[in-house]
Amino acid sequence: MNLDLAYRSFVLGVAGNPRVERLIKDRAKGLVRRYVAGETLEEALQAAEALEREGVHAILDLLGEGVKTEEEARAFQRGILELVWALAERPWPKYVSLKPTQLGLDLSEALALSLLREVLREAEPRGVFVRLDMEDSPRVEATLRLYKALREEGFSQVGVVLQSYLYRTEKDLLDLLPYRPNLRLVKGAYREPKEVAFPDKRLIDAEYLHLGKLALREGLYVAFATHDPRIIAEVKRYTQAMGVPKERFEFQLLYGVRPEEQRRLAREGYTVRAYVPYGTHWYPYLARRIAERPENLFLVLRSLFGG
Repeated sequence: MNLDLAYRSFVLGVAGNPRVERLIKDRAKGLVRRYVAGETLEEALQAAEALEREGVHAILDLLGEGVKTEEEARAFQRGILELVWALAERPWPKYVSLKPTQLGLDLSEALALSLLREVLREAEPRGVFVRLDMEDSPRVEATLRLYKALREEGFSQVGVVLQSYLYRTEKDLLDLLPYRPNLRLVKGAYREPKEVAFPDKRLIDAEYLHLGKLALREGLYVAFATHDPRIIAEVKRYTQAMGVPKERFEFQLLYGVRPEEQRRLAREGYTVRAYVPYGTHWYPYLARRIAERPENLFLVLRSLFGG
């Protein structure tokens, strides 16, 4: 395991300690505001509107995952529906991201499918696109089943995510080809064992580009979710060389990360979206952001110890 992955594994392990969680929740609010638009839907919509003025579209995500009861799952569904209804009144592109475990996947696949179906019945007529986020490796198979079931029921405005750090992902991509998915490609942000995930960042990066190019060659619409300047440059080079029009792919970056790069790509004529999370359940999301970027750990330590 190289240093980048060792760092990520260490941080995610420490972040799972309840004492560390309480400490960060109490004292790292400044860092939270950097990566999370706010705790309310109104704050998220204000952040999205500000991005739109800069030519960057928003992916809105009511944070939450791994619910323990059906009541919690239905409460999150109500929050997502409120987001869908609010977006329907906006003039800009409408895009929602959600996690299947937020809607009860760990409780029952049938429950998650039912709640997702109800969300899409509200979203599609209102022009709201819904992305099913991908979570850790034990949940990949069930998430893909949910996506396929929704497509087989006739829903078209729903997308899926694949992670390049998992060994299984190329096979998953090939299995999805008959569905012509709108694909979001990420490297992967969860703590995974070496038995299921590449242990070296260079291999993950190489696999990311391989999968992205494969998806483009197969005619899929690809959302390249990355902040890596080398990967962004290679995607631009490859699509230009192969004559892939800009309407066939987009770049996605996180809210608060490389905002000038987001604006620059938009000025160059690329479709750019920023992932805008909001809500009170922000801790797991923040932990993954800390694990991705060592400089974020320094910001947390400074917040905790008053530096």
